[in-house]
Amino acid sequence: MGLFSRKDWNILAIIFERSDLFQINGQRVKGAAAEKARDGAKRHPRSLFWAVFDQKGAYLEGGPGAGSNNVPADTVKRLERELRYNSAIQEVLKTLSSGSEDKVARPMPGAAPSKRPE
Repeated sequence: MGLFSRKDWNILAIIFERSDLFQINGQRVKGAAAEKARDGAKRHPRSLFWAVFDQKGAYLEGGPGAGSNNVPADTVKRLERELRYNSAIQEVLKTLSSGSEDKVARPMPGAAPSKRPE
């Protein structure tokens, strides 16, 4: 990192609420707290997938979270594929990037599988 470059990240975690409901939790974090928030999203026990975006909407990093074993593996892969295109996720990112709120939580409609893994 250069002398004047500071982290200003939008960190998302897709959280398992119940078998028919996932939630998108987003947080805008700057500076040294950004890495701590990212690590928290990774390790949250119900986090299915986490992702880090910059303020221009560019995807920086992401992966399966600690709770990804709560759903079938293909659900986690689908979440990763749809990350940049899902309208609910884009709404959360837009709100965070605008600076109007630094924390946002929204349900993620249609993301949860209809059946539990067997």
